[in-house]
Amino acid sequence: MGDRGIDNHSEVTDFILVGFRVHQELRILLFLIFLLVYAMILLGNIGMMTIIMTDPRLNTPMYFFLGNLSFIDLFYSSVIAPKAMINFWSESKSISFAGCVTQLFLFALFIVAEGFLLAAMAYDRFIAICNPLLYSVQMSARLCTQLVAGSYLCGCISSVLQTSMTFTLSFCGSRAIDHFYCDTRPLQRISCSDLVISRMISISLSSIIILPTIIVIIISYLYIVSTVLKIRSSEGRKKAFSTCSSHLGVVSVLYGAVFFMYLTPDRFPELSKVASLCYTLVTPMLNPLIYSLRNKDVKEALKKLLEKKNPIL
Repeated sequence: MGDRGIDNHSEVTDFILVGFRVHQELRILLFLIFLLVYAMILLGNIGMMTIIMTDPRLNTPMYFFLGNLSFIDLFYSSVIAPKAMINFWSESKSISFAGCVTQLFLFALFIVAEGFLLAAMAYDRFIAICNPLLYSVQMSARLCTQLVAGSYLCGCISSVLQTSMTFTLSFCGSRAIDHFYCDTRPLQRISCSDLVISRMISISLSSIIILPTIIVIIISYLYIVSTVLKIRSSEGRKKAFSTCSSHLGVVSVLYGAVFFMYLTPDRFPELSKVASLCYTLVTPMLNPLIYSLRNKDVKEALKKLLEKKNPIL
C-alpha cells in the first residue's frame, strides 16, 4: 500500500478547484462580485502605496508599516482572485501541481507576514502613545526595517514548512479540491496519507504563528488603554484613540475571519470558503478604506495628490 501511494502521488500532475457549488446564474453574479472587489483591492492598495511614497509628510514608521501592509494585501489577493475568476468560466477548473504548490506557498507566506506586521504596528502605536518623547529614537528606521524584514522571514519559514508538509502527502484518490484556491485543509481532505502527524504539525505551527502576534497586540493595547485613560482632556483621549482605531479595525477583521475559518468543523467546507473570502478578498479591500477614511493625514495627502493631477480641483 505504501508503494502504491507513492506511485499515485508521483502521477498527480494537476488538481481541480471545485470552487462554489452554485448554479450558472449565480456564477456570473459571483464573478462580477469578485471582479468588483479585486478592482477595489488594486485601486485602494496601489493608491495607498502611491500616496505614502509621494508625500514626504507620511515618511514615518506608521506609514512605512502601512505601505508594506498594502503591498502584502495586494500581493496575496492577486495570488487568489485571478485564478478564482477564471474558474467561474472554465469547464475544467484545473490547476497544475506546480501552480497549486506556488499558490499555497505565496499565500501562506504573505498571510503570515501580515500577522507579524500587524503585531509590529501595534508595538509602534504602543511606543507612540506610551513613550512619545522617545518615539523617534526607539522607532528608528533601522528597527522598522528589521521588523518588516522579520515579518517576511517568519512568513517565508512558515510557508516552506507548511507547503513541504502538505505536498509530501500522497494524493491517490480524487484530485478535486473542494475550495476556490489551494489550501492546506482542503488538500488534506483528498489525501490518502495518515493525517494525524500532519494535523498535529499544522495546529502547532498555527499556534506558534498566531499566539505570539496576538499576545503582542493585546499587551500593547492594554498599555495603550491604561495610558490614554490617564489623559485628563477628553480631546487628548479622543486623539490618542483615533490613532489606534484603524489598526484595531484591521486586526479584528483579519483575526476574526482566521479564527472562524479554523474553528469551523472540517465537515462544513462551504463555511470555510465563506471565511476564506473574508481574509483573501474582503480584508485587503477594507484595509485601505479603514485607514483612508479614519486618517486625516492620508485624506489630506490624497487631496494634495488629486489637486496635483487635476489643478482645476
